[in-house]
Amino acid sequence: MTRTDLFRRYLLPAFVFQSVVIGGAYGTGRELVEFFLSEGPLGGLLGILVTMAVFSAVSMVTYELARIWGAFDYRHFFQGLLGRGWFLFEVCYVLLILIVLAVVAAAAGSILQATFGLDYWIGVAGVMLAVGVLVFGGNATIERFFSAWSFVLYALYVVFFAWCFRDFGADIVANLTAEPAGTGWPWAGLRYAGYNLAVIPPVLATLRLHETRRETFVAGALTGPIAMIPALLFHLAAVGRYPEIAAATVPANQLLEELGSRPFQIAFQIVLFGTLVETGTGLIHAFNERISGLRADRHEAMPAWVRPLVALALLGTGTVLSSFGLIDLIARGYGTLTLGFIAVYVIPVLTLGVFKLRAAGRRRSGQEG
Repeated sequence: MTRTDLFRRYLLPAFVFQSVVIGGAYGTGRELVEFFLSEGPLGGLLGILVTMAVFSAVSMVTYELARIWGAFDYRHFFQGLLGRGWFLFEVCYVLLILIVLAVVAAAAGSILQATFGLDYWIGVAGVMLAVGVLVFGGNATIERFFSAWSFVLYALYVVFFAWCFRDFGADIVANLTAEPAGTGWPWAGLRYAGYNLAVIPPVLATLRLHETRRETFVAGALTGPIAMIPALLFHLAAVGRYPEIAAATVPANQLLEELGSRPFQIAFQIVLFGTLVETGTGLIHAFNERISGLRADRHEAMPAWVRPLVALALLGTGTVLSSFGLIDLIARGYGTLTLGFIAVYVIPVLTLGVFKLRAAGRRRSGQEG
């Protein structure tokens, strides 16, 4: 097995998942403040660990089910998991796409406005255009971009945390123990995992190379840590400026301004802009793959004009919704969908999905016997 094969089997699913998760306000820091720092410095840290564990557990089961079912788009996967009730996931997913695209647009507008003084709508138009271009590139282009950008992002977050710790590490340590963890952090971690796991559809397309349960389980186990280590680093950095940072629209920008390096601030925001592009691209691409899979079941080719038309429709709607602003979109829109995704995905995959895996294992053992 080549290095490329090893990467595609064990690391690519996690990097694609992280790429889609991080742009939907995670990268700006607003989402992490809303879900985790609101539980206090220590409570937020524990909540992040809960999210990490749930990400890994759900991904392990999901990846293996997708492999044995040959379900590499979300319609096939949820038909296998929920039967006739699969459409419940799609209803929630389409709503999530629209909200996330609105968050991506709002975040891009806020970032370029705060960093370069540009008009808010220039950022909105720029990120939507970049998403549209990347969507048209197809699977191979998207996977290459996601993988390369993930490595750049990791390097940047490590430097960012190290710099923050050097400048106000004493405040970070002091604030972590300044107040007790409380009791809300387990639910915060589960809530955050619940709706973020809804972005699993773009990952399903990367599982076509997987041949064994070991490969899917290892890839799934790595998904939680790879997705949440940057969040953990950002949370620790933000703790150093708790509680005032909780009111910032783009907390990452506030921390960058305190570091006092204009070149690093620009580099960070450029990379963050790329993660916003990744998020929008992944969600739209997964919806197009769902349509393509339906056409394939009917032995029909997907017309070339469908992909750009779907992308334009979703991007246009997301742009309109972005006018509601970043904080309101995260606080209201995401919170509303969280329970839906926990009900139609997280709970079913960890109960019914595990049962189906065990049944498949028994059938395989019987056939080998």
